[in-house]
Amino acid sequence: MALFPFCKASSGPIRVSRIQLVLCCFLLSLIIYYLHGSRAAARVHPAHPIFHPLEMDRGRKVTDMEVLKGAESQTPAETPWGAPLVWGDSRHSASCRAKFAQREMRIGLLVFVVGTYARFIRRFLYSAETYFLPGQVVTYYILTDNPRPLDPPVKLGPEREMKVVPIVEVPGWERLAHRRMTLLGDAIQKSIDSETDYIFCADVDQEFVAPVRAEILGDLVATLHPELYGMPRNAFPYEDDEGSSAYVEEDEGDFYYTSEFYGGAVSEMYKLARACSLLILQDHADGITARGLEESYLNRYLIDQRPTCVLSPEYSWWDSDLSAQVPVHRLLSLGRQCESYNDKQREHKC
Repeated sequence: MALFPFCKASSGPIRVSRIQLVLCCFLLSLIIYYLHGSRAAARVHPAHPIFHPLEMDRGRKVTDMEVLKGAESQTPAETPWGAPLVWGDSRHSASCRAKFAQREMRIGLLVFVVGTYARFIRRFLYSAETYFLPGQVVTYYILTDNPRPLDPPVKLGPEREMKVVPIVEVPGWERLAHRRMTLLGDAIQKSIDSETDYIFCADVDQEFVAPVRAEILGDLVATLHPELYGMPRNAFPYEDDEGSSAYVEEDEGDFYYTSEFYGGAVSEMYKLARACSLLILQDHADGITARGLEESYLNRYLIDQRPTCVLSPEYSWWDSDLSAQVPVHRLLSLGRQCESYNDKQREHKC
């Protein structure tokens, strides 16, 4: 069958009308355009959505970290090693809550209240009473050098109690950061071990603003840093001093975790506290200070001992240009929020 039936061949000279000639040329151009477009489509593979705002699909290196946060936010359900990555409203979280509802559990929430940070403690406790594991047996462990801000006592709900653990005054945040792991280990060993099943550590300059429930429970629980979630590995501020006990090699690490909120089973938390305190003591003896202080050693430990449960940035968030977009804000860092506002030179009462 002829491709163009109206362009008939004959033994003599080909004779076609002007209309037939125009139609033949038009159809031929359509075929050429279609074939060219098919080949082009076969050659082009669209880049992953996260690379478009970075223009990585065109070979351009972009270092502006804020641009990356414009990429489509994602809520993966698990980590590369199979641990749950927790989003509070997910089906997995609902399943966890249903599972733990059948168990009797004792949960501890520990904070350090030292120096000027005492001004945050009442706000922290009021918010925890509203949103932190409502309906569960909870003990607040307040490690402080000054119990006066707790007078009069904060009214607690049923099956909630507060224990004040005196510590020696530690002037300066940096010095406290070097001692927190040791103090945590001592507190677990002296009393927490026999009184709770799970213990969580939180910075006191935070506020719970949405429910944080049993989905957070696990043997070893870490929280993703909101400004570094979704960032490429080379953006993580791991310790880069090879002489430090917190040093992380370039091919190590999956995520960067915040020290604002972490926890787990009491036995696992004791192991973490002891291991990190030994690393800190070793660096102190060598005259080394890790760039992220306590957070650097925490990340070093969590690379070697991967968490069994990873909390999304819903559980540690503050408003900054770099913070990941998340469905719900559950725990806000007031301290880091103020730092972000100060960086932007905004007026904000902290």
